Amino acid sequence: MLQLGTKVVIVADQYEQNLPVGEYGYIIAYDRNADNVFDYVLRVPSANRNFLIPDEDVELEEVLIKDEVDRIEREALIDYALATHNEALFKRIMNGGEPEPEQDSAAKEPLSPADFIRQVNLKAWI
Repeated sequence: MLQLGTKVVIVADQYEQNLPVGEYGYIIAYDRNADNVFDYVLRVPSANRNFLIPDEDVELEEVLIKDEVDRIEREALIDYALATHNEALFKRIMNGGEPEPEQDSAAKEPLSPADFIRQVNLKAWI
């Protein structure tokens, strides 16, 4: 639940109310009616109107700014990795920062049919 007076951005128009998506607004009241799907009353100064808004249609300004900064930082690191031909950095960024799993040398070697059947039987027995 967001606090009263919080500056938020309208990010969606779930119930097609002709909301000004992308505009700033301020939470001026909670809608406590249990039979209603709306959570907040939002004042949008640019539209000079109040709107009833569900919680999913608004997002804090700080969260949107943080997401945009993370996206720009990731794109800059990708550009740097491509410009310097740093394949390890590029793969780490594209995998979400997780190190690439090591592949076993046994998995690279082709198995003979007898070894393959032996491995299948062993796994089936376990």
